[in-house]
Amino acid sequence: MGTRRSFLIHQAPLSVTGAAAFTNIQTRAMTNQQTQVDAADLQIIDCHTHFYDPERPAGVPWPAKGSPLYRTVLPVHLRALAKSHPLAGTVAVEASPRVEDNQWLLELAEQDPFIVGIVGHLTPGGDRFPDDLKRFAVQPLFRGIRVGRATIADLSSAKLLRHLEMLADHDLQLDVNGGPDMPSAVAALAHRVPTLRIVINHAANLPIDGGDPPRAWSQGMRQAAAHPHVFCKVSALVEGASRNAKPAPKQTDFYRPVLDELWRHFGEDRLIFGSNWPVCESAADYTTLFQIVYRYVQSRGPVTTRKFFADNGQRAYRWRPRKPRST
Repeated sequence: MGTRRSFLIHQAPLSVTGAAAFTNIQTRAMTNQQTQVDAADLQIIDCHTHFYDPERPAGVPWPAKGSPLYRTVLPVHLRALAKSHPLAGTVAVEASPRVEDNQWLLELAEQDPFIVGIVGHLTPGGDRFPDDLKRFAVQPLFRGIRVGRATIADLSSAKLLRHLEMLADHDLQLDVNGGPDMPSAVAALAHRVPTLRIVINHAANLPIDGGDPPRAWSQGMRQAAAHPHVFCKVSALVEGASRNAKPAPKQTDFYRPVLDELWRHFGEDRLIFGSNWPVCESAADYTTLFQIVYRYVQSRGPVTTRKFFADNGQRAYRWRPRKPRST
């Protein structure tokens, strides 16, 4: 383990030594303007990243050629960013609709313990789903799948509900991505399949303007949070705050109304840290987005901080401990 060091979180980059896992933090108020945090024992698992390689023979369906994202993105690149903050591992989310790309991501994870689990891309309600799920569910690193709001918008299909129940039967979870109207659909699904762990992605992609969030979004979040197996990923905040291709604001107070509302509904036990890297780079660099949420969460104390950055994600995805990568 690296040497323990302190660092200041006050409009300055975070610093940390080593790549060890972290368990406890101690905080103490210094002034009204800055807080000193000894972070040498804080574990941080980023629960939303994407890895892909356009140079593979089959290429990638996403991102598109010409996009700034169209480049090889692997765990080694994310670890390079971890020099500015304590990052112990990640949950990778598959964005490709191709079934075999789940296998590629699984093989990548098997080779690199930095990936503690993956969220795959399968299609519940489709004819292939039972066989595809049976194939991947036996893999310990396969922790669930992600769908869009459209998949769960109409729950009248007995086939769809049966497939989602199969996820729960395999102790897997469901990530759901969509817009600000998505949480109410999640609430309806949680009512129909109460044993399924569901993770709302990106705080439902709410546009953030520094003011109070819309009432409809808040009501949807309240309805979803009423179900104890529903979690929410605090990710894509900077994307929601970026306007006209300009960088997102760096001040935590700009995001505070949204963060306060999420905490009001989900509490300290069901909010999860995610970066949405590398997509987030269009709005802010990794250190900036990390600091935004860290400044907010660490003010709530060491227990809450530990839950937000690792424990809640483990409860949602139920990843298993992996042998640390040798260096």
